[in-house]
Amino acid sequence: MKRLLTFAITVIITISALKAQEIQFYNTDEGDKHIWGEFPVDYLKEDTTYSSWYNESYDAFTLEKADYDWVKNLNDDSVEIYLGTWCGDSQEWVPQFLKLWDELGLSRDQLKFTALYGSGDDYKQGPNGEEEGLNIHRVPTFIFKEDGKEYARIVESPNTDLLTDVAQIALGYPSAPNYRGATYMLQVFDTMSMDEVYKDINNIYRTAYYKVGRYAELNTLGHVLSAADKKKEALLVFQFNTYYYPGNWRVHDSYAELLVEMENYTEAIKGYEKIVSLNPENEEAKAELERLNKLIPEQKEVEEKSAGGN
Repeated sequence: MKRLLTFAITVIITISALKAQEIQFYNTDEGDKHIWGEFPVDYLKEDTTYSSWYNESYDAFTLEKADYDWVKNLNDDSVEIYLGTWCGDSQEWVPQFLKLWDELGLSRDQLKFTALYGSGDDYKQGPNGEEEGLNIHRVPTFIFKEDGKEYARIVESPNTDLLTDVAQIALGYPSAPNYRGATYMLQVFDTMSMDEVYKDINNIYRTAYYKVGRYAELNTLGHVLSAADKKKEALLVFQFNTYYYPGNWRVHDSYAELLVEMENYTEAIKGYEKIVSLNPENEEAKAELERLNKLIPEQKEVEEKSAGGN
């Protein structure tokens, strides 16, 4: 895994009321320290790096009533919680979820907490691939399991409110999680090869269109897929986004950047031309467009010499 100016460290931390446990961290370019991997949630309360937002969100959640009949339906279930200590939604909803869980009288032993990386080539990944196969594209993600099998999840934030969402899950009628468009695309990639996807591309495009809520939904998904080395899938997601939000220069920027990474310079030039037309003050896009326009003739010259040598 490549990373610039960041590094991961593993330390043994002993905290009162906690057993000594390995907790892994990484530092950002700005010097911020974030947890990476599985960890005991009480650490957020104890460490001053995280305790401010943890305690504020935990204390902010209140529950008027806790003796609900449906709570017993959760007694034998588990919840895997994937979060980012760098993420505002995680800072808000993970402590509140834990407060609700405590107030309902459920055991913290049923909960497992894993922190994911916040940027770059390891974006939203765990140090040991803990997120693999789980289709996590937003954090926090709460995955409810019965006998080890997922039956519901909450993605990023409650669909209605936290108590209602958990009650519906316990009663067997979970709300559809947020980001239905991204979830749908992940399901497509899980069940179809890329050849099959392109054979059914019009249907997939239309179905995703009616599920996507805003441009950031697929933009984030594309970056997650790209970081997981699923470049073809990411490119299609970015391409869809340029059709869904043609007037948003940011979606074209994500698409063009990946085209450059995949060395499709001709299409990347078209993308950067679109960016400049939508955002004439974007000097970075202008510079990249100039660089690519110089690169194309050089690339053709190399290809012609190589062909001549054969």
